[in-house]
Amino acid sequence: MDFFKDKQKKRQFINSYGTFLLNGMLSLSIGSLLPYIRDARGLEYAFCGLIVSLHSVGNLVASFASGALSALIGRKRSILLFNAAYAVSYLLIIFGGNNLCIALAFFMTGLARGATSNCGNTTVNQLAPGQAWILNGLHAMFSVGAFLFPLILTVLAGNGGENWIYVCYFMLAMGVISWLLYLGIPMEQSAAAKGKERGGGLAFFREPLFYLCTLTLFFYLCAEQGVIGWLVTYFKDTGLLDASLSQMTASVQWAMVLTGRLLTAWLSVRAPKERLMRLMGVGLVLFFGVLITGTSPVQIMIGIMGFGISMAGIYPTTVSFSGLMMEDYPMAWSYILTMASIGSVLMPSVIGKIADAAGIAVGMSSVGVVVVIDFVFILILTAFVRRRNA
Repeated sequence: MDFFKDKQKKRQFINSYGTFLLNGMLSLSIGSLLPYIRDARGLEYAFCGLIVSLHSVGNLVASFASGALSALIGRKRSILLFNAAYAVSYLLIIFGGNNLCIALAFFMTGLARGATSNCGNTTVNQLAPGQAWILNGLHAMFSVGAFLFPLILTVLAGNGGENWIYVCYFMLAMGVISWLLYLGIPMEQSAAAKGKERGGGLAFFREPLFYLCTLTLFFYLCAEQGVIGWLVTYFKDTGLLDASLSQMTASVQWAMVLTGRLLTAWLSVRAPKERLMRLMGVGLVLFFGVLITGTSPVQIMIGIMGFGISMAGIYPTTVSFSGLMMEDYPMAWSYILTMASIGSVLMPSVIGKIADAAGIAVGMSSVGVVVVIDFVFILILTAFVRRRNA
């Protein structure tokens, strides 16, 4: 916590947390606003599926490109360029009169989201390398934004959503604020310069830790996006929960993710993070089993709540394990994030293909396979880190 005594680092900390909260709002706004945009613009379902995919593509592109560009023009110029896409995307949604503008807008929301994630994780990790609490706190802010957006949408759009355009103006303003927060963050020299000083470059490809962190995050993101993307549809289509209760499961899960990230941040300064990581892995497997085999609302809610709390700290804690490597090799995080994010793009489609062939219950059950694989990599990663530290 020594960095709080340094005014520049304290500003980096506060502004990074603020931009991550707004990034959570941006992330949730895509799915929440889509039905209103579809009705107002007369979009077909196939086109809606395409633009949601474009958001994921933009996120994936920015995850790598923002880090690579920072090596050429500096981290601050890079994030200001990519984060400007936040406000511009909502300008296109508000004033764009054709499908091309809407498609470009969704792609640009992905660019802003991916670049913000990359920059936030890198900046905060450099403030306290390897300290899980600060990264769990950062991702808790994302959860706060994701939790707040549905409430903001309800208040501004009205019960029938007829005033949805006001939500877009609100998000436009949040995009401007996000850009101004980055403008006010004092950032150090470019990633290229730091990499040259510390013998950076691409030497991290020889580090076993790089592959263990990447694979752990890849299968984690498979599980996360598979559950988040299909949870409501699964309960609704199987009839396990009625339509209104099915919708509530998403809110319950995000509330538990927020709780889990705050809890992990608190525990990570009181217990070894390797032990916490293994405990979260056990919970991930156990509570997904409860979730997928539950037949009553009580059993299902226990599964959702336990799964949400268990998954909450895995991503930021994995990032904290790679902290020193990211310091030595500034490009490492861009590669980790890009390669791991492929899982979040692939898994929802895999579930959909299986569901078409064998039903949604079988499709959703397939997440259990990646949950178990992720648990295996968590055990390998924590064992490696423990040996290295010893």
